[in-house]
Amino acid sequence: MNNTENHYGWISIFIHWIVALTVFGLFGLGYWMVDLGYYDAWYKPAPALHKSIGITLLALMVVRTIWRKNQIKPKPLATHTEIERKSGHAVHIALYFIIFIVMFSGYFISTADGRAIEVFELFEVPGFGALIENQEDVAGLIHQYAAYTLVGIAILHALAALKHHFIDKDNTLKRMLGKPKLN
Repeated sequence: MNNTENHYGWISIFIHWIVALTVFGLFGLGYWMVDLGYYDAWYKPAPALHKSIGITLLALMVVRTIWRKNQIKPKPLATHTEIERKSGHAVHIALYFIIFIVMFSGYFISTADGRAIEVFELFEVPGFGALIENQEDVAGLIHQYAAYTLVGIAILHALAALKHHFIDKDNTLKRMLGKPKLN
């Protein structure tokens, strides 16, 4: 359940993969829904779903951040170079930071008119209204560019894991897949 010096625990692994799948799913949904026409059947449901999943992801990221702060971080593998260690750390910080930028900018888009965000018709997250002029447009640009940046960095992150697995033949990827036996 908990992380050890050699591998990630199942909670860290589960949260990692749920966040990864959710980020890519939200990106795809967002990319698709911006071109919907007013008379399209998904014109209102798609943004509502996008917002609900986004708020849920925000809650999960808060849990993930707290969990990460209270867990042992597995030691880097001996095969990792110093630049790989430093760049890996920088990428993780960037991913967390940009995920929060995407989520908060999405919140500011959705609540600029003062309306709350309804989450799966279960509860509402209140809105503050516009805090700056043209908030929807400013937050929209930030949201768009941050989302593209996030997905780009996540793809590079995945490619680095695959490089470690197939080229370096080390246990980097195996640790995040929950493989218990690590040599």
